[in-house]
Amino acid sequence: MSNIVISDASCLIALNNIGLLNILKDLYREVAITQEVKNEFGEPLPNWIKIVKVKDLQKKRELEEVLDKGEASSIA
Repeated sequence: MSNIVISDASCLIALNNIGLLNILKDLYREVAITQEVKNEFGEPLPNWIKIVKVKDLQKKRELEEVLDKGEASSIA
């Protein structure tokens, strides 16, 4: 298994809806999301999910032309 996973809101929402959000904690050492993903998720987050800043804002802006903000920020 990988040590870290970067998630978008769809994954969090789907797992939360079936009561399995903790599976990410069980599978990965670290789970990271961006503020945009947190906003899209719209629910309180467990303390083991880390919020990280987007490093490449230009890439994020480019990706937002074809993706939603959460996906674009996760990839950037």
